[in-house]
Amino acid sequence: MALRPSAAARLLHFAEVAGWKAVALRKGLDLIDLGIGSPDRPPTDSVRETLAAAALRTDAYGYPSSAGSIAFRRQAAEWMRRRFGVTVDPERELLTLMGSQDGLAHLALAVTDPGDVALVPDPGYPIYAASLALAGVTPYFLPLRADNGFLPDLDAVPGSIWRKAKFMLLNFPANPVAATADLTFFERAAALARKHGVLIVHDLAYSEMGFDGYRPPSILEVPGAADIAVEFHSLSKSFNMAGCRIGFLAGNAEAVGALKELKANIDYGVFEAVQEAGIAALKEGIAALEAGRPGVSEIYERRRNAFLRQLRAEGWDVPAPKATMFVWAPLPFRGEETGDRRTSRVIAKEMLEETGVAVIPGDAFGREGEGYVRIALVEEPERLAEAARRIGAFIRNRAR
Repeated sequence: MALRPSAAARLLHFAEVAGWKAVALRKGLDLIDLGIGSPDRPPTDSVRETLAAAALRTDAYGYPSSAGSIAFRRQAAEWMRRRFGVTVDPERELLTLMGSQDGLAHLALAVTDPGDVALVPDPGYPIYAASLALAGVTPYFLPLRADNGFLPDLDAVPGSIWRKAKFMLLNFPANPVAATADLTFFERAAALARKHGVLIVHDLAYSEMGFDGYRPPSILEVPGAADIAVEFHSLSKSFNMAGCRIGFLAGNAEAVGALKELKANIDYGVFEAVQEAGIAALKEGIAALEAGRPGVSEIYERRRNAFLRQLRAEGWDVPAPKATMFVWAPLPFRGEETGDRRTSRVIAKEMLEETGVAVIPGDAFGREGEGYVRIALVEEPERLAEAARRIGAFIRNRAR
């Protein structure tokens, strides 16, 4: 149950990739940055206009409530009802956050004690392990592997671990593996959590990025799940508001209340103007649902198709994700060359140096990520096709 690799080491991978990009730019390479999953489009005109108008008000600059305005929480609750058919109490079961990462970073401090155990995915978003390290919590890693559809084998968790665990962190659609889970999986997870008295923490940052007609579900759709689960939502990806830093936690009132109490002692919450922009975005999301419009999913589905079509033409047949803004790509070659193991980190570095295309090596997300790279679909289709052509040339050169 050791932290493997260390939480700090996982974060250093991202700093290392940033250093590679800086070197590539100094060399004059045309950089196509498919590393960090930051949306490259702005929010809608209406959302930006709402933000601008709210920011110009003279009464907008006092300390906001650390729990978030009741107006934002009510709108978030209404969006949950319309999107998932889920009812949450905006007073007791919903907390406004400075993005979902804010909550993910602090939840373990609120609901665990040092020495407790938490179940977390491997590969997984780096803040999962980092938050446990900060709280003194021991991670038990749930391997996500291709032969199980990148779902954790919950039946393989020993009883001794279930008895020690305080919470289990799930993330579907998943970053980095781009896997999806259906309600049957969540029902099974909820039953096990209830049996063992374990809180489920579900990170649903990519709820609005499903493709080919797939709509990611909420774990709170499982009857009674609010008794044993909380769920993080983010406006960053769904509404292109990453820089605004706004999201929310919904579900189990006790866990929501614990995080609310902690955050009341460490920050003053989200700028009121940003919350008003968030309200506008959620209203637009509801309108899109009612009109049958796809929202951001259409953008990323088009990008996925363009990128994978060209990549396959180049000879690299990568599985098509059903959701998220990422492609989780198994490397087309591995082994030993000149005594230097061809790790995902070595290959990602060489790819950037030779092609100007930046991706994240899979081991940045945990030991199970070795042999993969994560590719973010954060460019327009034409630029993604160009990246695929460069990657194809790189692969052919390496295969000689």
